Formats: sequence, structure tokens, C-alpha cells
Amino acid sequence: MKVLLVEDDAKLGQRLLKALREEGYRTDWVRNANEIVFSSKLGCYSIVLFDLNLRNGSGLDVLGNLRIKGCITPVLVISCADDIETRLQALDAGADDFLLKPFSMKELFARARVLLRRRSGAAFSLIGHGDVTLNLDTRELTFGGNTGRLSALEFALLMALLERPGAVLSRGQLESRLYGWGEEVESNAVDVLIHYVRKRFGRSLIKNVRGHGWTIVQNL
Repeated sequence: MKVLLVEDDAKLGQRLLKALREEGYRTDWVRNANEIVFSSKLGCYSIVLFDLNLRNGSGLDVLGNLRIKGCITPVLVISCADDIETRLQALDAGADDFLLKPFSMKELFARARVLLRRRSGAAFSLIGHGDVTLNLDTRELTFGGNTGRLSALEFALLMALLERPGAVLSRGQLESRLYGWGEEVESNAVDVLIHYVRKRFGRSLIKNVRGHGWTIVQNL
């Protein structure tokens, strides 16, 4: 799963970045309004963690513009503003949830999982399609009677495919979901990752559409 962290405070940003990456979330961090990308690149993120206190702009205005420009990525606002008016304004501007600072990382991860479930239309921590089931809490994949825990990259790959079952995702689309800014990505990195997932769970799990990309299995 790939996360965009929008946090002005350097110390907190570093702590959150470290915790998110240790938890296996591929994370990009921006600190001011000018760095936030409003284009289609935001579609590569599964969730945005959003601090309203931004440099060079109002967090509420930026959040509102995200929604106006068609961004449907779940947004979890993290803020030290404990007044009800700010929380209501954030929710009305397009936030999906609001977490008051200081908070525990366990609660942050739990709320993130809730938003992921909601985005995938699942009431519990299981998302899936056909015979494929992915547990968001344990990162365990079940397919064809075989269950195993996924690495961070494998988890991100399956999340990307399961969020859009039936859609064919190109190499570029998958790379944008799997890797952070500035990471050097080998030309065959996606192929190698898919090879290892297929080796563990069977080749029929992920289908290659020659010349276009990959899709999750639909009918068994």
C-alpha cells in the first residue's frame, strides 16, 4: 500500500515516515501546499495522511481543491486542532476521517485500514475478488486453498490489483503504486515481483495481458 504523508512538522514527519515504512507502507512525504500533486499522480496512493497546518497555503483549501479536481483517494486528517468547528470544516472539505494529535500509531494504522476497507466496499478487514482474499490486518493472501503472508511489496501489488478487479494495470501504473519518489526501479522489477507471487500462489492468480499489463484473476 502506498501512502502520501502531508505533514509540516519536521520531527513528526520523520517519525511518521519511519513508522509507516517499518509497517511496510510505501510512503512519500511532502511538507507544503506547493508540493502536493493535484494531477493523476494522486491516483497512485491508497490513502493520504493530511495535516491541515501547511506552509504556503490553507490545508482546508488544499483539501477542498483535491476533491474539486476529482481526487477520490481516502484522506485521513491528522491535526492538533481540537475544536469541533475545525473538524466539521475538514469533513465538509472532503476528509474521510479526522485524528487528533497526539495519537498512537496503532490507532493511525487501524483508522487507515478502515478507510481502505471502505474504499474497497468491505465491512471487515478482508477484501477480495472471486477466489482471492486479502486480509488487511495480517497481510495474508488466500488463493486456491493456499494462504501465506505477503511482503510489503507483494501486499502493495495485490492491493493495487484488487482495488480494481478486472482492470488491466500497466507497468507504469504498478510502479507508481509500489515505489516511492526517487527510488531506483529496475526495468524488470514488476515482472520479478509478479514471478515470486505466482511461484507462491500459482500462475493463474495474476494474468498477463500481453502488451498492456496485468490483472487479477476473475473467473476460476
